[in-house]
Amino acid sequence: MTQAPLKGIRILDLTNVLAGPFCCHQLAHMGADVIKVETPGTGDLARQLGADPARNADLMGVSFLAQNPGKRSITLNLKSASGKRILKELVQKADVLVENFRPGVMARLNLDYDTLARENPRLVYCAISGFGQDGPLAKLPAYDQIVQGMSGVMSITGDANTAPYRVGYPMADTIGGMTAAFAVAAALANKAEDRGTFIDVSMLEAVIATMGWVVSNHLIASKTPTPNGNDNFTSSPSGTFKTADGVMNIAANKQEQFEALCEIIGNPALAQDPRFVDRKSRLANRSALTAELEAALATAPTHEWVERLTVQGVPTGPVWSVPEALAHPQLADRGLLQTHRIGEQDLQLVGIGAKLDGVAPSVGSPPPALGAHTNDILSELGYDKAQISGLKKEGAI
Repeated sequence: MTQAPLKGIRILDLTNVLAGPFCCHQLAHMGADVIKVETPGTGDLARQLGADPARNADLMGVSFLAQNPGKRSITLNLKSASGKRILKELVQKADVLVENFRPGVMARLNLDYDTLARENPRLVYCAISGFGQDGPLAKLPAYDQIVQGMSGVMSITGDANTAPYRVGYPMADTIGGMTAAFAVAAALANKAEDRGTFIDVSMLEAVIATMGWVVSNHLIASKTPTPNGNDNFTSSPSGTFKTADGVMNIAANKQEQFEALCEIIGNPALAQDPRFVDRKSRLANRSALTAELEAALATAPTHEWVERLTVQGVPTGPVWSVPEALAHPQLADRGLLQTHRIGEQDLQLVGIGAKLDGVAPSVGSPPPALGAHTNDILSELGYDKAQISGLKKEGAI
């Protein structure tokens, strides 16, 4: 397999902030030529977001850097006649267009799917929104926090004392973007039909689709999902447990794993206790079992327990911080972290977490400065220097 399965595919990225840019981030790493179409002067709002104020001021915010390596940037004023014309010319040569405007915005600009499909009947058009292109909530703006709350995720995150609780990163945006990337790749695989495709991605539905176990417990078993903190609602002992110096995760879901756990902590009789003798009993008596285990685990630090339990086939692991996870040797040669020269610095950015034939896909260029490729892209469309200068004077680019 080639390391760039989407080589030769051109994608127009009209998106902002996270869901859409994350979608195109995946596709760029698979080899697509992603052209980021941005508003002159300001560009993607993410250019001004992140923990480094100086980069925000330079319109190269950390949040933007994270999702946009490998893309080219052109600035277009889509409210101007010339800007619309140029976008249509780009569409004629593109395979995919991705946008995450609120439903109705592209239609008001006269740049909706039906209009652009006349320019390119084989266009794959992907619209990402909070709630989908139709329905009573369609016109509402999409924000990760809002979708997390309305999807039910927050209602089952945390425990009885803390729920509802937000997941600690923009999970709804990210899932929406990944769902969109998958749908786009599937539509591209079906290009032999020689027709276009309109993809309507609802972040709300995409998130709920990932909640299969808890949703099915409600739909089929009539069990209302509840917040269980760090406990796995399907099994015990499976969750987070205190040790001498912190906490660790244990997932002794199988009977043989539980029995091995009891041996290793020096209490083999625990496996014969009627309260814990089988999976159902352990679930019913989770609190009592946790107390027994933590009494033993308090005698040694996390790293010792992880080593002792893992050797005997009991699934365990430490609870790392983000810096600890990124610094671990497991990631050192996997290719997840990729170095890009941005300004005067070499900075590490995250790839996509997959390998193709043993190699992690990468991109050949850093995240672009706003409009960095405008002249090049217009030249590819046949515009000369005088025409490009004229477009700048009229504010179209």
